[in-house]
Amino acid sequence: MDSKLPPLKIFSGTKSHYLAEEICKHLGVELGKMNILHFADGEFEVSFEESIRGCDVFLVQSTFPNTDNLMELLLMIDAAKRASAKSINAVVPYFGWARQDRKDKPRVSIAAKLVADLLSVAGITRLITMDLHADQIQGFFNVPVDHLYASSVFIPYIQSLKLENLVIATPDVGGAKRANSYAKYLNTPLVLCHKHRAKANVVENMTIIGDVTDKDVVLLDDMVDTAGTITKAANLMKENGARSVRALASHAIMSDPASQRVEDSALDEMIFTDSIPFNKECKKVTIISIAEMVADTIRRVHEQESISSQYLIK
Repeated sequence: MDSKLPPLKIFSGTKSHYLAEEICKHLGVELGKMNILHFADGEFEVSFEESIRGCDVFLVQSTFPNTDNLMELLLMIDAAKRASAKSINAVVPYFGWARQDRKDKPRVSIAAKLVADLLSVAGITRLITMDLHADQIQGFFNVPVDHLYASSVFIPYIQSLKLENLVIATPDVGGAKRANSYAKYLNTPLVLCHKHRAKANVVENMTIIGDVTDKDVVLLDDMVDTAGTITKAANLMKENGARSVRALASHAIMSDPASQRVEDSALDEMIFTDSIPFNKECKKVTIISIAEMVADTIRRVHEQESISSQYLIK
């Protein structure tokens, strides 16, 4: 690291410790010392156990459920601000509440905007995140947002499979832009699924737009929650003559009974990044690490270099 630059310090919240350690290994730095004291009533206190005055501080914490993960991050930011850090960079691989990015019915909150405001008021100077559920969430922030894409790790993995009749597919039309970017880069056909939801997390019916007969299908999504949509799409692909069906998703929320649904489905493989820890039993799941990509982004931000060369596709 350039000696003229401020010192680089990386700290982690409780549930993203595994990822922060790998990031630090790639950067050749030690993970910063931090203590989280829990009180009997569930309240907790965050304190840095080393000086961060004048440092570029990077706080690694995905804000997936439960809400303690977000609260931890907010307290870490506040503590860093009060300890006179030069910059406070929130590294949030999975940005929670992103599905609530607009008023799609009367009298509902826009939770993604609220979380953005909380992070900003707490004191972040930059957000580093990956595969937001909606790209426009970047506009909720008045600080720089570095929006990374899992395509940087997924595309090399797809290419390594050497699938003869590759088709890129999306389980819903909302993901068409992302899927089209993959299809263009890989020079493959694109297949869409149109779904109708009876209610949240429940898909009533689904139809395929395109040909999957004797094709090796790769379904793309940004997250998998209950796995209802992705498994229904995979089963439909197989019913329509697909030779193999895999799915790629950036964030493994995997609420019960998602693991069992994936296991029982027509999916040959379900691939996630490690933006969220996946600790459940499911033989079909493969995890690809984003630690090196995030580490390189942190280094470039710290050394004030461009990060655009990281993007294979957007």
